[in-house]
Amino acid sequence: MRPKVPERILALQPYRPGKPIEEVERELGLTDSVKLASNENPLSPSRKVLDALRGALAQLNRYPDGGAVVLTEKLAARFGVSPTRVVLGNGSNEIIELVVRMFAGPGDEVVMSADGFLVYDLVTQAVGAQAVRVAAAGFFHDLEAMADAIGPRTRVVFVANPNNPTGTIVKRGAFEAFLARVPHDVVVACDEAYFEYVEDPDYPDSLTYQDHHPGLVTMRTFSKIHALAGLRLGYGVASTEIAGALARLRQPFNVNSLAQVAACAALEDDEYVEAARAIVREGRAMLALGLDALGLRHITGHANFVLVEVGDGSAVTESLLQRGVIVRPMGAYAMTTMIRVTYGTEAENQKFLAALPAALAEVPR
Repeated sequence: MRPKVPERILALQPYRPGKPIEEVERELGLTDSVKLASNENPLSPSRKVLDALRGALAQLNRYPDGGAVVLTEKLAARFGVSPTRVVLGNGSNEIIELVVRMFAGPGDEVVMSADGFLVYDLVTQAVGAQAVRVAAAGFFHDLEAMADAIGPRTRVVFVANPNNPTGTIVKRGAFEAFLARVPHDVVVACDEAYFEYVEDPDYPDSLTYQDHHPGLVTMRTFSKIHALAGLRLGYGVASTEIAGALARLRQPFNVNSLAQVAACAALEDDEYVEAARAIVREGRAMLALGLDALGLRHITGHANFVLVEVGDGSAVTESLLQRGVIVRPMGAYAMTTMIRVTYGTEAENQKFLAALPAALAEVPR
């Protein structure tokens, strides 16, 4: 059957997530590893979430609400939009995939920053469209060049804000100038998975621009600040027409019942969200100080991780792994000298900083 598989599918390099702690400890015989590789919230979900989940366990014999009506209405009320403008996904990754499947196909183009999230490129290849990867300006989206790259075959433009893996943001003036240049028949997909961590007053919340561009889609997630990565729940906000069309593409029951219950509870716990922000603030300051002391260049950014230049990213990652610290090498992003480190608890951050000098010394630079 291999000759029947389309070449574009055979050419795909599957997305490789960070190794689970359990796998690392089993392979290396470790017992006290820390995982700082996948931009997860180091805190357990909020008490309100855990209590709500316990109360829902006895109903797992029933299918979930296929329309997730309660959650959709809560999200709509939170952001001041009609429920008809909200679409839910199995993580925000599914919203990304739905957008590309809806609007792009063979012969079409999808524009993205060369240092943007790998999944944009993967889903574009999967539908047979052409990924137009625009060189970044340093570690920032070059929005002027991305606007220049839009042509008659462009169907979607991805803007990650903050961007993964760099953590950098697009600021208000640049975003507004970019949006003014994008034709109204081109979808602008704004990936804001980390938006809750941003505290820069010049950050443009894309939801406030949806009246300015009919094709603007805002994509967000419960995986990061709400600590629900294991339940896989993301959402998109767009015009009623786009949201309705995306909902036609999604699988029935794509959001499980526990995810719906957990998300509803998470939206009621702003105190927990602030605690999660505080963990990141503290981690950002702690790692910046430690990395500066080691003389290492780092891109601190506005999300819950830091990009660090270490010479040979893959080798340093492996050396840290042997010491029970799991980080992410950036070779897949053509940043072979870098590693990405998620901010953890104080103890996890200390373990990383304590292990790093020995790991660096072990690898020729």
